[in-house]
Amino acid sequence: MNKFEFILRRLFTSIIVLIGVSIMTFLIARVVPSNAAELYIGPKARPEDIARVTKQLGLDKPLPVQYAVYMNELLHGDLGLSLGTKRPVLTEIRDRLPATLELLLSGMFLAVLIGVPLGVLSARWQGKPLDTGVRIISIMGVSMPAFFLGLLLQIFFFRDLHLLPLAARVNGNLRFTSPIVEMTGFFLIDSLLTRNWVAFKDVFLHLFLPSVTLAAYSIGLIARMTRASMLEMLEQDYIRTARAYGVRDAVITYLYALKNALSPTLTIIGITFAYALTGTFFVEVIFNWPGLGQFTVRSLLGLDYPAIMGITLFGAVGYVLINLIVDLLQAWIDPRISLK
Repeated sequence: MNKFEFILRRLFTSIIVLIGVSIMTFLIARVVPSNAAELYIGPKARPEDIARVTKQLGLDKPLPVQYAVYMNELLHGDLGLSLGTKRPVLTEIRDRLPATLELLLSGMFLAVLIGVPLGVLSARWQGKPLDTGVRIISIMGVSMPAFFLGLLLQIFFFRDLHLLPLAARVNGNLRFTSPIVEMTGFFLIDSLLTRNWVAFKDVFLHLFLPSVTLAAYSIGLIARMTRASMLEMLEQDYIRTARAYGVRDAVITYLYALKNALSPTLTIIGITFAYALTGTFFVEVIFNWPGLGQFTVRSLLGLDYPAIMGITLFGAVGYVLINLIVDLLQAWIDPRISLK
């Protein structure tokens, strides 16, 4: 099976998965005891207004009809109106998505940059103090909740050392002194492209703590998987042959063994990336990050079912795409893997 056929088959199965997710989310959102029309109007809604909005939103129709209408609107790019903000859900997601993606990509960049080398060093020095230290760091990163780690970092770097800002995406005064010209929505890239070095420094300092908090869990998983894969590769016959021929240990470790150990590590990176897609929500709340996290929390607390549906589908699409990309990358890195 070639890559094109594999992608088509995966897209077909992904559509079935997304339809299943939409049905489950739609039903769960509807069975929660709440009155969407009353939530849409406000706390002082009159009965006649509730009846009018109920008909306007189509909530007086049977559930199958409501779902059919929702899916028809979804195919036309309409995720409905948020009951809380009175704005289109797609607009809310689009406006907040760059902040979430900037935090997500920064955290995963740190996770890969730190996790893979730690796993390699741990395997190379198996049983030594360095190996023990890496394993302790990995267990701590996996075990420590993100909200707890975030609070610890805030206390240490903001309150005690006064080195890094407490929360938010940028300093509030930045819009008056060195405003960022938005080009991509990623403040770090926008300030770099426009050579706004004052804004670049401010964005970097605000981004550092939430990125580390988000990356901690992924670092632990990636380091542990890289270590396990490297230990397995270092026991292979071709590695013994290379050592017998006098190939340097560094070349064997970082070129021969690491290349073949990347396939399972890549799977873990994909899984942690997909997990971090929704895991950023907790970090965003702690650091008052203006991304999808705060919007999601408000939507859940306010039983804003159109927003909940939109965010759930967005997360499901993200999971599907990430898994597809990981499978293609694995086949590209390791020719022994066939696309079936």
